[in-house]
Amino acid sequence: MSKRFAAILPVLPVAAAAIGAGPTFAAGEVNVYSYRQEVLVRPLLDRFTKKTGIKVNIIFAKKGMIARLKAEGANSPADAILTVDAGRLIRAKQAGVLQPIQSSVLGNSIPPQYRDPEGYWFGLTVRARPIIYSRTRVKPSSLSTYAALTDAKWKGRICIRSSGNIYNQSMLAAMIARIGAAKTESWARGLVANFARRPKGGDRDQIRAVAAGLCDIAVVNTYYLAGMIDSKRASDRTAASKVEIFWPNQKGYGTHVNISGAGVTKSARNRSNAVKLLEFLVSDEAQLIYASKVYEYPVKSGITVSKVLAAWGRFRADKLRLSVLAKHNAEAVRVADRAGWR
Repeated sequence: MSKRFAAILPVLPVAAAAIGAGPTFAAGEVNVYSYRQEVLVRPLLDRFTKKTGIKVNIIFAKKGMIARLKAEGANSPADAILTVDAGRLIRAKQAGVLQPIQSSVLGNSIPPQYRDPEGYWFGLTVRARPIIYSRTRVKPSSLSTYAALTDAKWKGRICIRSSGNIYNQSMLAAMIARIGAAKTESWARGLVANFARRPKGGDRDQIRAVAAGLCDIAVVNTYYLAGMIDSKRASDRTAASKVEIFWPNQKGYGTHVNISGAGVTKSARNRSNAVKLLEFLVSDEAQLIYASKVYEYPVKSGITVSKVLAAWGRFRADKLRLSVLAKHNAEAVRVADRAGWR
């Protein structure tokens, strides 16, 4: 790793990094800020280096990535960002920390709904957010759509994480784009009325709650359940064995999906290498690694998914352009607040 890159981020506060002298950059490097855990992306980055000879220096920044990039400004050592949810990528674009790029490789590999129309960000994987239910207490025939989760029969039976989570905000924003804010707020109020408990924890916690009988259904991202199925922890495998997935809205617009994705920073000094990295991440080889190791659906068609995902079968995914989520995110937050979804 570049000594300059290593020194700036872990040691100095953001403001100090922003006013320091400009960092040095090697032609054979690319510097990445990543929200994604190292265990998930390291195999991909190592393979990229082996194929191209370009060294990947990476800093994992679970919180404050956009604020850090804004504070560092033109002095930022980052050439690219890797993060999850279109909502975060859209915020990075709005904050002015990304630059548009043109790439036929990315354009031909990624469906239009999963990339920014102006080339500021690109989806790398697809993550679905369906319903999971108790195998013993819920019959799949009793499930149908997201809208039906407001039915009285589900009162005191639903678990979901906080509306402050970007995954739920994006789901609400997509719903607003589909049916409008008023109907979405009515739905959110009905959902809140059926909560089994006050929202807390992450998606894995919702799965564990269903398995433990604290609730009967939950709305979660699929890769969390897949990871639990293949977990080294016996308790996670046991919990996962007690639930099943239901794909809602299959007769309508489809199950809500989102992405993990990437963008090239406005300050990128190793811009060409950053573009090469993004192009590698949509190659057949990289997409297969994502599908088999990360438990997410490939953004590129024709890639074989993991056995766990294959066992869940095919489903109709919502084809809404994720770039429209930016238009409705603020309203989604207000809708959740008015509905009492904390």
